[in-house]
Parts: sequence; C-alpha cells; structure tokens
Amino acid sequence: MDIYSWNVNGVRAAERKDFLGWLSMVQPDVVCLQETKARVDQLSSHLIKDHGYHTYWHSAERPGYSGVAIFCKEKPLYVQEGLGIEKYDREGRVLITEHENFLLYNIYFPNGQRDRERLNYKLEFYEDLLKILDEQVASGNNVVIGGDWNTAHKPIDLARPKDNKKTSGFLPEERALLDKYEEHGYVDTFRLFHPEPNRYSWWSYRYGVRARNIGWRIDYFWVNESFVDSVTDANIHDDVMGSDHCPVSLEVRSE
Repeated sequence: MDIYSWNVNGVRAAERKDFLGWLSMVQPDVVCLQETKARVDQLSSHLIKDHGYHTYWHSAERPGYSGVAIFCKEKPLYVQEGLGIEKYDREGRVLITEHENFLLYNIYFPNGQRDRERLNYKLEFYEDLLKILDEQVASGNNVVIGGDWNTAHKPIDLARPKDNKKTSGFLPEERALLDKYEEHGYVDTFRLFHPEPNRYSWWSYRYGVRARNIGWRIDYFWVNESFVDSVTDANIHDDVMGSDHCPVSLEVRSE
C-alpha cells in the first residue's frame, strides 16, 4: 500500500500545475494533502471526482487558509474530521481515516513563526496530539502520522542548522517535542531507510534556493513502534515540482 503526503500550498494552484496528471501517473493508494486553502464548494469537479479516488476534505473557517484532504482508492472504514478540539479543528488541520490495520492521521501542523502566541499554540498541538495517539496505541490500534510537521527534528534535517537555531521550525523546544514522540515509541520512517544527509522536503521560494538544495526536511510519516515491521519503504520525491514542498511517501504491507 503506497501512501503519499504533499503540502500543495493551495490545491487550486496545484490543479493548475497538473496535480491530477501527477496523481494519474503515480497512482498511489492514498494521498494526504495539506494546506489546501479552499472550501469544497470552491473546487472544480475534476478535483472531487472522476479520477478514481474517494476524496475527503477538512477546511479551515478562515478563507484561503490551512486545510487538509485525503484521496483514497479504496473507501476507508471510517473518516473523522479534526481531533475533536475546537481550537485546532476550526483551522482545518486534521483528517483521520481508518484502514484495515491502521489509523492514518493526515496533519498540517501549526507554524510557529508569527509570534510567541502561535509558537505556544503549535507546542500545545504537539502535546495534545501525542495524548490522543498514545490512547489509540494503548487501545491496540496502529497509527500512521503523515503530513507537514513544520519542524526539522535534527541538524541533518536542514541545510543550515547553525543559522536557524533561533528560527521556529528548529527551536530547541520544538525539537524536544519530537524527541518526546520518539520516547513514546513513535518512529520517523524515512530514517529507517535513509541515513544520508541533504534530503529535504521544503525549500524557500527565494531565487535559487531549491536549485542549490538549501532545504528543510519537515514532511514526515511516523508510525508506532509495533507497526514498524509493516513498513517496507519510505522516501522523498524531490524531483516533483508544483509547490514549495515535495511529496513524501510510505509503503506498508497491506494485510
């Protein structure tokens, strides 16, 4: 089962940049999109149907902001919009789909760069999500957490760690929370297969930055430890254009 995640930085813009052509060519089983920036009633019928996928959308109350979507070849057993926490759900940050042997969390994690209030909101989101995930795992469910995590975990995960020690996305308190996820038994699947440096999933739009690969790895698939044996591959597809992020993928055994 191939699962992709991609922050498209506006799904309508992505459609104009041939997102549907990419979808038709790659044919993943599931695609998680973040930062869709649109309500369903603003979308073309081509995005919603007629491409062989069931689509599910969770939009923000604020127009043109945030939002997530999931495209599934096979209809999920269950779909949930949001975490059930209003301060996060009104920003359209989470879609959960249930599959045969795991729950898939498609998440657009908050960005903390605006001010301290938003940084605190981001840190609270990490903490509250972790409690929910722990409850699911304790009850016997496997979880796959994919999306734009908005934090580079370790120095290897960005091109210029020394220059960004005081930048949200690489602050000690943000990175410490990803350490906490590891301590609770969650695994960054990409690093199971790729210990090498210089692999990134986001680049600034500033001229020449992507060409010189001055990037950050902030798009991940994490899984609970007992599900790791079901993971057969994980990768970053940095040759795919159309956004300031590129797609990342996870391959799991379907049972």
